[in-house]
Amino acid sequence: QEHLVESGGGSVQAGGSLTLSCVGSQHAYTRDYDYCLGWFRQAPGKEREGVARIGAELRSYSDSVKGRFVIYRDDAMNTIFLKMNSLKPEDTAMYYCASGRRGCWPSADFFDSWGQGTQVTVSS
Repeated sequence: QEHLVESGGGSVQAGGSLTLSCVGSQHAYTRDYDYCLGWFRQAPGKEREGVARIGAELRSYSDSVKGRFVIYRDDAMNTIFLKMNSLKPEDTAMYYCASGRRGCWPSADFFDSWGQGTQVTVSS
């Protein structure tokens, strides 16, 4: 497992933007085909939801954020980012980054390492 630390959360008005960052353990970021990094979120009283994930040759988004969020990585910085545009109140949640080495599948079951989360609050 690797140590992941998220940052960048905060409060913003609807229509605004935020960029989340997730720094991983040294040398953890790799282009191996079985390695995947993802962002998940969980709102109070709701199930955890996959938001976006990025692998060696894959970049995928949930329908709820497609066209508004962008996931990207900077391997030199051991960091992945989630650029969130056109934020909506329903995007309010705790956001977690995660990593795994069992392929880049949408289910959280394939991710083994998790950060502590960063809160995003979008007001109307």
